[in-house]
Amino acid sequence: MNGESIRVTRSVVLPLAEIELQVSRSSGPGGQHAQKSETRVVAVFDVEASNALSDAQKRRVVARAGPVLRAVAQDERSQTRNRELAVERLVGSLREALRVERKRVPTKPSAAARQRRLDRKRRRGEVKKLRRPPD
Repeated sequence: MNGESIRVTRSVVLPLAEIELQVSRSSGPGGQHAQKSETRVVAVFDVEASNALSDAQKRRVVARAGPVLRAVAQDERSQTRNRELAVERLVGSLREALRVERKRVPTKPSAAARQRRLDRKRRRGEVKKLRRPPD
């Protein structure tokens, strides 16, 4: 991750200026360090105000993830590491929201596959026939 922008997909490059970072005190155990240090980081990205996304991409993200994306990181003791984690999580959720599902192309089974299926059914029928009590 360079200092200027982050590549989300091949066509989307997100400037770091569009990501708002909020810091606060982390929750949980950790003694005086946790109570005095602001190590929890919340990365906030306003989709509708972004210049990095086209209108179609904005509509897709809003429909799938909402108008504002948020990512929280308080895993590490370091604020810088939590900042990196929050931005990575935010970019991951944006990438997932931008992903376009491919349309399934229906196919038919090949003649060889149909033949194999029938052969398996025939063999299975023979096995079951052998289990029957004698007439």
